[in-house]
Amino acid sequence: MFALQRKWNGTCFETVYGAEQKGGGFKNAIPLRGRSSQKGHTVSDRPIIAVTCLSFEAQVAAGPGVSVLCGTAQRYVDKLEAAVEAGGSGIISIGIAGGLAPGLAPGDWVVASGVIADGVRIPTDSRWSQKLLSALPTAVHADISGVDAPVVAEADKRALHQANGTVACDMESHIAARIAARHGVPFAACRVIIDPAERTLPPAALVGMRSDGRPDAFAVIRSVLRQPRQTFALLRVVADLRAARSALSDGRRRLGSNLSFPGHAEMQLNPSA
Repeated sequence: MFALQRKWNGTCFETVYGAEQKGGGFKNAIPLRGRSSQKGHTVSDRPIIAVTCLSFEAQVAAGPGVSVLCGTAQRYVDKLEAAVEAGGSGIISIGIAGGLAPGLAPGDWVVASGVIADGVRIPTDSRWSQKLLSALPTAVHADISGVDAPVVAEADKRALHQANGTVACDMESHIAARIAARHGVPFAACRVIIDPAERTLPPAALVGMRSDGRPDAFAVIRSVLRQPRQTFALLRVVADLRAARSALSDGRRRLGSNLSFPGHAEMQLNPSA
């Protein structure tokens, strides 16, 4: 029988999946970086797995019955696979994204209809997406791109939008989508725009994150000292980040504790196309 427990690792909580042994303890336990749920709530034995990159995204996504992975997605593929195999109900990619379509502003929500990467499109779960759209009625419903490196320049954003018709991009959704498809579990993605398609990101905006999703203030300062002319553009990114964080927090409340995951009966009555 699989069970889970939570423990503090000094930076954030870890959710641990493993085979429970007689007398307590866990055999072959697998730590998943995330946050603990609030006291007084029972954690589901089939949690929803939320895939994030930045530490503040993980904090927003966390809740009862939700296991959160945080950091560079390529680094926790094995942990995500293990979480699904241990009984995860579904995978959702949630956080911020770069804008590709003209007109999308910082703070705008996108609920993905599919994720495109390397010429392959993986559709999201239609029932889950519709529930997300009901909770976020102003969200754009369209395909997004999964990328392995930040899309920085305005010209590159425009080219990606024109090539695939996608409206936003992030570095986690395609990895989560592939694993969900491989294991046959529901997948959804909802993202908040931070940098619009019309802007090129300054260099300092790209060095400000550690691999575990926490900010690296010293790296930002060093970048600004080397290239002080980027200061105005960086301040604009900071303002965009505030708008995105506010929208993400507000939207998370609207999604409810289960991130709008459809109930079991609904999933049975409406199998994925």
